[in-house]
Amino acid sequence: IAETRAAVAAEVAAYAGSDLLCYRAEHPTPLVERQTREWQPVLDWAGRTLGVSFAPVTGIIHTPQPPQTLIAVEALALSLDDFSLAGVAYAAGLLGSTVLALALRAGEMSGQQALDLSRLEETFQADIWGQDDEARLRAHNLAIEALALERWFSALR
Repeated sequence: IAETRAAVAAEVAAYAGSDLLCYRAEHPTPLVERQTREWQPVLDWAGRTLGVSFAPVTGIIHTPQPPQTLIAVEALALSLDDFSLAGVAYAAGLLGSTVLALALRAGEMSGQQALDLSRLEETFQADIWGQDDEARLRAHNLAIEALALERWFSALR
């Protein structure tokens, strides 16, 4: 990380540019309500605690986040020590969300909570249609990684 800090911080900011928590479903209504209920508090936390404001959108079409948000996220990433930056970059990729990665780093949530939030739509669909063995195994493996990240950040605090 020491030799590639700028590139890693830019990667963290790039994840923030298409952060999972900012892309809300158009329907069905129960999913929309669950996303708002469970994701918005994390975005609100980021605004209050980190000073970064994200703009949620409806649908899957990429909508850029405000440039000042991405600049602030990149600066925040650059301010982290190498170990924290490595963890945040890994967590952002695992979770599809820089916001969840930063909340996990800060101890605002457990690894399992962050993973559950990142898989909210997948879980919603599985509740309706069921889950196959491959999906269960994938979820189990992701949970192991999320727990490892939780422990990593805990050791750094």
